[in-house]
Parts: sequence; C-alpha cells; structure tokens
Amino acid sequence: MNIINLTRDYDEDFVHRVEEESGQNVSLCYQCGNCTAGCPYTFAYDIPVSQIMRLVQAGQKKTVLSSKSIWLCATCESCTTRCPNMIDVACVMDVLRHMARREGLAAVPQVKTFWDSFLDSVRAHGRVFELGLLINYVTKTGRFWTDMDLGPKILPKGKLAFKPHDIQGKEHVARIFERFERESNS
Repeated sequence: MNIINLTRDYDEDFVHRVEEESGQNVSLCYQCGNCTAGCPYTFAYDIPVSQIMRLVQAGQKKTVLSSKSIWLCATCESCTTRCPNMIDVACVMDVLRHMARREGLAAVPQVKTFWDSFLDSVRAHGRVFELGLLINYVTKTGRFWTDMDLGPKILPKGKLAFKPHDIQGKEHVARIFERFERESNS
C-alpha cells in the first residue's frame, strides 16, 4: 500500500484547473464511497474513484495523473448517477485523462494508444473506420497476434469495411479537433 502525504506537494492550480475544465466543484465530495461501490471496474483500479476524488481535493496532481484508474475508467457514469451531491464524477475522470494526456503521462499505454488511434480515425474520416483503427493500433503496439482468431468470425459477416466511408461535413469534425488543440495549447 502506498502512503501519500497529503500536506506535501499540494498543487492549488491543479485543483482549480480540474474544477474549471470539468465544471464540477470537487470540494462537495465528502467521501461517501458511493462512486467506488457502483463502479464496475474498481477491481482493476490502482486507486478507487473516491480516493481519486480525495486526491484531487488534496491537489495531488502527480499521483492522480499517474494513476491507472483514470485510463481504465469506461465513463459509464455509474459514479455520477450514485453521487448524492450530484458531482459528475465521470466528467472529472475524463478531464483527468485529458490532463494526463497533455502532460504526456499514460499509466496504461495500450489504452492511450487505442484512444489515439480512435481519435486519428475520427479526425481523418469524420467517423471511425474500424479496420483502419485496428491496423493503426496493432502497428503502434506490435500486438499482431492478439485477437487474431476473431478475424475469421467477423469478416464473413461484412461488419468490417475494407475502405473508409467519409461522412458529409467531415470538415466540421476537423474544425472541432483544431479548436480543441488550439484551446489545449493555450
């Protein structure tokens, strides 16, 4: 068990940035534990959701942004639904993931790589091109043989297109990415 000294390394700016980007008041969290109790992925987390919230309150930027939990969160919103103070905990987790990404931190590199491959596909086509996503992910991770047995089951069903289908107005999606990158760098 890791012991975290909450009086050391307090980053007030981190707390304010999380609140600003998420639109949530993290000081409202009084550690009831409902978020952790309802989370279907708690078993896989290195730090439970309620403790992530407490660490954010305590300004423990490095510990929070280095945790595996923020990358494993499926944003299913069970935590948000169960919160008695109506904190959008899933939104806070999403903001933390974005912050970790900007800081170049990825405690679970495969998840970040998948996320990046997904976003690259949406940026290029306005929607996800599944086969391209798969090829991009496999190329970046070197996991060539993982799930190879699924190919013969999926391909005959015609569920995986061999060519991307761009959407109408994909330039609007491209502008969303551009605006996000501009705002993230400022």
